[in-house]
Amino acid sequence: MSASIQRLLAENLQPAPGRRGWHGGPTPLGALRGVGADQAVWRPGLGRKCIWELALHIAYWKYAVRRRLEGAEGGRREERFPRSPSNWPSTPAVPDAAAWATDVQLLRDEHARLVETVRRISPAWLDRKPTGSRQWTYGELIVGIAQHDAYHTGQIQLVKRLWQERTARGR
Repeated sequence: MSASIQRLLAENLQPAPGRRGWHGGPTPLGALRGVGADQAVWRPGLGRKCIWELALHIAYWKYAVRRRLEGAEGGRREERFPRSPSNWPSTPAVPDAAAWATDVQLLRDEHARLVETVRRISPAWLDRKPTGSRQWTYGELIVGIAQHDAYHTGQIQLVKRLWQERTARGR
């Protein structure tokens, strides 16, 4: 694959300044702007995910894809994702503004690390499959994580709207 394809893949993860995501909406971090801890931890219904859980889930999969792109397998303990359980990390016992800021920063850091990894990967690798993968190429992993971001960002936007309707009704 060419360098221009690689650039397009990176821009799907991190649009150029002044541009929205390829889907016409915000990025995950853009969707979190202005969201406070109370709103982030609110659940729209029994058994439903809250914004906080969605943000941590997005951060985890950015981490997981980056590690796959880097060829990392397992790794030392300090290299592991800092929250658990990893795929759907729990919200903190005290879901306050400081904890929320820490977790948003985790998402911001994992996003930046993933974008940097995508920009560094050799275009020749985009058609290759990572060691141990029988199905997805490096390029497909990058497209997949961009789609994952868009899907869960849509959920965040929906939960934000439900929160606004709830607060407008005074509940």
